[in-house]
Amino acid sequence: MDVFAIVVMSKDESYVSELSSQIESELGLLHKLQVHYKQYEQYAHIWGSLMENYVEGFNGAELKSGLSQALARHIMKEKEPQLLRDLISKEFKFEAKEDVDSIIGYCDQMLNGDADLAESSYSSQASSAARRSTLLTQLLIQYLDESDECNLDGFLNFRLQEYVGELREIVEYAVDEFMMDRQYQEFISLLQYFVYIQEAKIPAAHLIHKGGHEFTILNDRLEPIDTSDIDATFKLEVLEKDLNFEDMIVSTLISVSPANIYIHTREPELSIIKTISQIFEDRTTLCSYCRLCESFLGEKQKQDQLYP
Repeated sequence: MDVFAIVVMSKDESYVSELSSQIESELGLLHKLQVHYKQYEQYAHIWGSLMENYVEGFNGAELKSGLSQALARHIMKEKEPQLLRDLISKEFKFEAKEDVDSIIGYCDQMLNGDADLAESSYSSQASSAARRSTLLTQLLIQYLDESDECNLDGFLNFRLQEYVGELREIVEYAVDEFMMDRQYQEFISLLQYFVYIQEAKIPAAHLIHKGGHEFTILNDRLEPIDTSDIDATFKLEVLEKDLNFEDMIVSTLISVSPANIYIHTREPELSIIKTISQIFEDRTTLCSYCRLCESFLGEKQKQDQLYP
């Protein structure tokens, strides 16, 4: 007794065989099924039949639900990446592989619920794999209720408007993040070049990070740097949210142009610390324990001490 039938528009027999094996692995033992397939020139036919002596007591609704869940997982694993790439290239007009790959990286962070993007309006909704799986399963059950045969490609092309709409929102957000990051990197490159061609004005500067947004900048004599004495202060645009409070610090350091910058901090992963290290490159030295650190930042646990 055949209990389901699936048509797949594919010439790739290895793909069809793998899909058949996946369905049998997930449903076979539970529903006493055997899954078969036949490869034709342009398409393949996959069907499931009950094992002998298990026709009585067969639960069609339970099988339909299980098959829908298996196909939903298959779509998310095998089809979703190409759906995202199609959206990026066709609707958002990105053609360079490097750009598409970068945007896909942002999509992956969203779709997998990356903690760094938790503030996003999509992170608690479309990014959830469970949510997308549930949506696909519901759509597949509805489709199988209406048709005795599942044309998988027809389902993908004509039944996924709501699902693709959620993916489109994710891609839109990912494109925004990609463009902001590109602008940021271009801006950093400009500052790197400016620092490179600028002659050093003082031997050293000490940037002391007291915590949060509180910083002190000292010269090589450990005296506070007075920006009012600087003839021409380098002005920076406020590029985006992460640079708002960094502007004054970066502007001051570029203006005084130290040959070496010693960054005293207990939070080396902070955005401003990374930005300054990126702009000034080999001029910077990170310090987490010295007399200056101890004076401004307090003592550090001995097992964590890193002497400059």
